[in-house]
Amino acid sequence: MPGKAKRAAKKTKRSTSKAKRPASKAKRTASKPKGVQRVPKGYHTISPHLVVKGANDAIEFYKKAFGAVEHGRMPTPDGSAIMHAEMQIGDSRFFLNDEMMGAKSPQSLGGSSITVHLYVEDVDALWNQAVAAGCQVAMPLANQFWGDRYGMLADPFGHNWSLASHIEDVPPEEMGQRAAAAMAAMGGGEQPQMGGGEQPPQW
Repeated sequence: MPGKAKRAAKKTKRSTSKAKRPASKAKRTASKPKGVQRVPKGYHTISPHLVVKGANDAIEFYKKAFGAVEHGRMPTPDGSAIMHAEMQIGDSRFFLNDEMMGAKSPQSLGGSSITVHLYVEDVDALWNQAVAAGCQVAMPLANQFWGDRYGMLADPFGHNWSLASHIEDVPPEEMGQRAAAAMAAMGGGEQPQMGGGEQPPQW
């Protein structure tokens, strides 16, 4: 009799365990509604989120400077500020909002340690467009040792941007030599770059 009771207890335990499994699976399924994408269409893994003073002006500036496309903006209930806005440059989106809820812009913080990098097909054209719109040159556009034509700009809202077009695939064995030469040039007060002309430079 004790043996039968023991076997019955085990059977009951297995049945209870099996009954719990579908519930666990159902819970996991409920956390992701059918058809919902974890990464929404049009977004990438990293999306810069900029805080600015004067978001409405910043939105219009980024359209003029970088050809950004606006996807929408959400003002505060009283219309005095922008809580959230989404824009796109090339194939990548970024967010921005006015200062609020403790979020400070570079102008309030006295600068920014972040640079938003743009890879584009024609860096010279976008560079000239951005400078004409009001960006300040932080690092002149030039052919750099790592194979990019690259430069850095600061926008009127305190954010830093780097613009580049890739112009050469540098072999790994050459990269160290080029870097050393560039650092030596910097020590001599020269701007590190690959050199001008259409032909690849000799290092």
